[in-house]
Amino acid sequence: MSLLQDIQEAVIADGTELGPILLKLRLLAARLGSEPLEEWVKFESEGYPNEAPVPDYRRIPVSYVGSFSGAFGSGINNAPIPPYLIEKFCGKHWTNYELRQSVAAIDELVKSSSDGGGSLQINAANLILMLQGKVYEEYACNDVHGAISRASLAELQHSVRSRILELTIEIEKSIPSSMEVEFGSSTSGNQKTSETVSQISQQVIYGNVTSINSSGEGAQFLISIEKGDDSAFKEYLVKAGIEESDAEDLLEIVEAEEPGDRDEPFGSKAKEWLVNNLRKAADGTWKVGVSVATEVIKDAVLKYYGLK
Repeated sequence: MSLLQDIQEAVIADGTELGPILLKLRLLAARLGSEPLEEWVKFESEGYPNEAPVPDYRRIPVSYVGSFSGAFGSGINNAPIPPYLIEKFCGKHWTNYELRQSVAAIDELVKSSSDGGGSLQINAANLILMLQGKVYEEYACNDVHGAISRASLAELQHSVRSRILELTIEIEKSIPSSMEVEFGSSTSGNQKTSETVSQISQQVIYGNVTSINSSGEGAQFLISIEKGDDSAFKEYLVKAGIEESDAEDLLEIVEAEEPGDRDEPFGSKAKEWLVNNLRKAADGTWKVGVSVATEVIKDAVLKYYGLK
């Protein structure tokens, strides 16, 4: 049985833990020469460091309860705090927690609460000061607890498992030779194989990713742009070969204008900017050709507006 088939069999079997499956997938990624896939497997196995971005499926909703005290010994204990108030006064990152623990740690959390009532507690001490006088008028906030439900943890487990299966299926379809990789094999993938596996990994793990050939030499980059993501929008254009100052100018325009539709996402000022600046692709100021620049810019705007 090939290494790829072994991973597929294990991932769909009942009761199998994710840790050993990820180790096999990391070995397969190394044999096929895909650093992005190796890195993802490493993060899932060992946990995500603070400087590493987490995939969307690791942003988990958090529920909060608080204890409040008022005059004459009055009080309200274990009162649910609406997510709206948390986001309004403390920021959205408090209601969508970035879960950075390893899958092994998550497995243990789920197993330790097999009765279905367990949860992961979040350190929410900083919210006490932020919510003073903003939840109940004339009541002091004394304590806040945040919790991620066991169901959300189980859903994260399923997301990782389903991505592993989808990855191996897409690799099998796109690279038939991957079925020949075995435990005892020491062969590694060529550059084309490595690029294909890396692109599949980016698409399956992060989604909404575009690959663009930015030069005649075939240089490629993979960038994910979420709706309203200013930094990713600018980085996407700059890596395509567009001057940073021009990317910043376009970002300012698309922020201010209302989006169009999928066929014509540009507003009037964006169209004017496009006409005035595409000459930079023609005269070599931008390190990208006119046709590719047009494709890159339209694609970036569509994704920034959430139209693609």
